[in-house]
Amino acid sequence: MMISLKRMNAILQKDFKDFSRNYAVSIVIVIPILLAAFWGRMGADSIDMHYMLINMTFGMVAAFVQCCLIAEEKEKNTLRGLMLSPASTADILGGKSLLTFIITMVVVFFSAYLAEYKPANVAVIVVAIVLSSFFYIALGTLLGLYSKSVLEASVIVMPVIVIFSFGSFIAVAAEKYPILQAANYLPNLQLIELAAKVEAGAGFGDVLVEFAIILGWVIASIFLTVVIYRKRMVD
Repeated sequence: MMISLKRMNAILQKDFKDFSRNYAVSIVIVIPILLAAFWGRMGADSIDMHYMLINMTFGMVAAFVQCCLIAEEKEKNTLRGLMLSPASTADILGGKSLLTFIITMVVVFFSAYLAEYKPANVAVIVVAIVLSSFFYIALGTLLGLYSKSVLEASVIVMPVIVIFSFGSFIAVAAEKYPILQAANYLPNLQLIELAAKVEAGAGFGDVLVEFAIILGWVIASIFLTVVIYRKRMVD
């Protein structure tokens, strides 16, 4: 276990150096914080507005940053070196995701603070946000494995940012177009639904369905990412 932690820590330190040198990627973490400060001053305090910001953070930080970090490894041909090293799949994917997870949690915290979002049940919201972040990081990893360069990664991840940031508009459209009803089961919309129930006084037992759906997305995305990663190992 200690060897695994050392390998993950080594990957984390390497990713931090790469991230700090890539200003085109690292600058995106500032955008949600600036928007949060602006919305906080404007007095925007609805659940939809708060979670548009949080879901935007997931798209722009968790998915985008992770996608670009993986694509950069591929572009420099260093990812293959990691694949051929003694490190296991869990060591590599866990280490590659750790930096993105830490940055995402920090940005979400400051964004919520500046936007003056104060959930009625902090524990439920924290668990939901942490669980949701796993989905976006796995999705970013998956897209990064398909990208050949950082430039291609920054393009391929844009639909993720748009769809998951402005998912509440999809829910409105679904009321008019029944074909879009399936979109209500997207993890970002389930997070909004969960948050709305929490504001109405719900606890853990009242939002198990939302948790289950989000968890299903997390498991599916991680499973697919591991499958594609292992295929890349034998390419």
